[in-house]
This record gives sequence, C-alpha cells and structure tokens, in this order.
Amino acid sequence: MGRTVVIFAAGSRGDVQPCLALGRALTRQGDRVRLLASTRYRQLITAAGLQFHSLAADPSEIIESPEGQELLAGRRNPVAFVRGINRIMRPLFSRLLAEAQAGAEGADLVLAPTLGFLGVHLSQYLRIPHAIIHFQPSQPTGVFPHPFAPAARFLGPFGNRLSFEAVDLGAWLTSRQFINAWRREELGLPALSPLGPRRRVRQAFVLCAFSPTVVPPPPDWGPNVHMTGFWHHEQPLWKPPRRLLGFLDDGPPPVYVGFGSMRTSDPEATDRVVRAALRRAGLRGVLAGDPSTSDDDMLVVGDTPHSWLFPRMAAVVHHGGAGTTASALRSGVPSLVCPFFGDQPYWADRVHSLGVGPKPLPSRQLTVSALTGRLRVVTGGSGHAEAARRLGRALTSEDGVERACHALNQLVR
Repeated sequence: MGRTVVIFAAGSRGDVQPCLALGRALTRQGDRVRLLASTRYRQLITAAGLQFHSLAADPSEIIESPEGQELLAGRRNPVAFVRGINRIMRPLFSRLLAEAQAGAEGADLVLAPTLGFLGVHLSQYLRIPHAIIHFQPSQPTGVFPHPFAPAARFLGPFGNRLSFEAVDLGAWLTSRQFINAWRREELGLPALSPLGPRRRVRQAFVLCAFSPTVVPPPPDWGPNVHMTGFWHHEQPLWKPPRRLLGFLDDGPPPVYVGFGSMRTSDPEATDRVVRAALRRAGLRGVLAGDPSTSDDDMLVVGDTPHSWLFPRMAAVVHHGGAGTTASALRSGVPSLVCPFFGDQPYWADRVHSLGVGPKPLPSRQLTVSALTGRLRVVTGGSGHAEAARRLGRALTSEDGVERACHALNQLVR
C-alpha cells in the first residue's frame, strides 16, 4: 500500500506543471498523489491520473485584476510590493488556509513551497513529515543573494545570506496574523513568534526543482538540500492543430513570444510592439494569445505545450518564469528574457550568463527598436544557438523527478 502524498501547487501553470511531473512519477511507484491547485488546472491534473483539490487563489486572475496591475506597476518598490500582496491576498487567506487544511487530510507526506510555510503547519497538525519545494534558489547561501533581493550582492557574502532571512521574515510577517489565528482556532497548535518557524524551516528537507547545470550548488548548502534537476512534464494526449503544423512547414522556424500570466499595462500596445519588431528583424512569429488575431506571418496560439513547441522555434522570447525558463533551456533553442518581477530577473540573468541568450530586456523597456536589436542578436551568429543546443542536451539527460522520488523515499524511511 503506497503513501498518500499531498502537493501544494498554488501558483501559475509554471508552478503546477513541475508538481504534476513529480506527482505522476510518485504514482508510478505506487503512491496516491493529490494536488492542491487553482480550479483552472482541474482537467490538466485529473487527466494525468492525479487527485485534485481546489484552491481559491488563482494567480492569473489576481495579476489580471486592476489591483494586480497596480501592484505590477509599483514592483520596483519592495515595501509597496509587500503591502500590495498583503492587500490582495487578505480576503483570500482565510479561505486558502481552510482549503489547504481540508486538502491535506489523510496525507502521509506534505510537499509545499515556502508560501506561509504551510508545509510546516500541516506537518505539525497531521504529525507527518514534510518537504519544502523551491522553484528558485531560496536556501540561504553566501554565494549569491535571494532572487527577490539582487541588490544584496553588493554587501558580499554576509549581505547575500542576510537577504534570504529578510525575504522569509518579510513573508512571514505579512501572513503571520492570519496563520497564527488558523493555528490556534483550527489546527489546535500554539501561535508562532514574530521570527516564525525559522529554525524548523532551515532544518527541513528541501527539494530544489532546478538543475545543478543551470544553478551550481553552493558549497554552504547542507545535506538536507537536494538539487534534483528540473521536473519535466509531457502531455502525451495533446495533438498539434493542423493550422500550427501548416504554419511551421510554410517557412523558416519562427520566434515564439509569450509572457505567461504576466500582463503589461497596455497589452494591445505590447502586441503591436512585438509584431513590429519581429517584422523589422525579418522574422516570423508564433505568439501566445487570441488565435483570431493571427496574420500571414504571425500565428497566434492558445494553450500549447512548451515541450512540443519550443524545440521547433528559432528562439523563444518569454518572461523568465521558472517553469517557462526550464522548458526553454531544455528545448535547446536560445532565449530572450523580458522579466517583469519576482524571480524572473534572476532567471533572465542565468540565461544570459550561460550564454544561451542576449542581455535581458526588462518588460518596462519593451520598445520596437530595443526588441528588434535583441531579436537580431538572439537569432544571429552570436553563438547563442550552439550554447543552447549544448545546454539542452545536458538537461535532457537529467531525470529530476526520478532524483526527487529517490530523495523523498529516503526522507520517509
């Protein structure tokens, strides 16, 4: 009889798909896996043969809301950003915690990101082991700063390590009021101090769902930190539409442009910039969006698996989310990253540092001339294509989900 494993997958599709990959691998070894995720991913999860439990918070809806757009506009101010997150999440938090508690009932193992340190609370409540999932480097180190606090690198190793503590403390103080009330009233657990579950989190079992080829493991990470490689998910039942196949056959490889759940302040203007830049660079495009807006040289597609699409492109232009970056790097084609906020500038810098893409173009600097110049570099003879092919071959040889399963089996034993 296998274990019941609950995976907390609150986030965008880029957060859900790696958890889906891990869940499928765990079911193959006999475990029962339940994913807690936004309702919009119900079909994706159940089609993979996993149990589904709905969560209230949908990050795409939050980002597309007027409050979310206001938040993105002020993302360069960390204090305003934290306050904005608190304001948006406040109405959802109580419901989210109740749904997480209900979804975790009967679990033998809980896997969760650092959001609110939910794994810590649920493991105490259920008296079961838990593991923390990191989609970006979030374990303290003196080698580099937290992806959310890049300026700390100017303070050296001490500043780098302090940045991780500061980010975790800020996140805890933002949610502490709601979580402590939940611990007392629903879980029957004592409230935690303003410093939060810091010691327990630092000693916890950690799964880093990214590749040591992309992020060299810092020597000061302890044995509780397991860098497994990216968790890759295929969609075997998906078939490409004839229109897409015909477009790909009708000319040279196009460039994909899509920013996931991110939105600029004026999406229509951004679309005009993208199309104009592609045409000025002499490139065809596959764009994410409304298919009815397609042109002869610009095919607009809806939901299309990146694992199928990206290897057929000349280059990929994206926002730098962890999941999209993983798919782009694995595809073996060069990337141009246009980061918005959060960990996206970190992944954009890694893409550039690895030589598989040009200097990032922040979304707020997206103009026709700037994008045209970057497109010419990423698709030209700058060496990015060959570097991307080499890195893609290295990443496809890794089996991140297998390593993660092996590590979790050690934890439970």
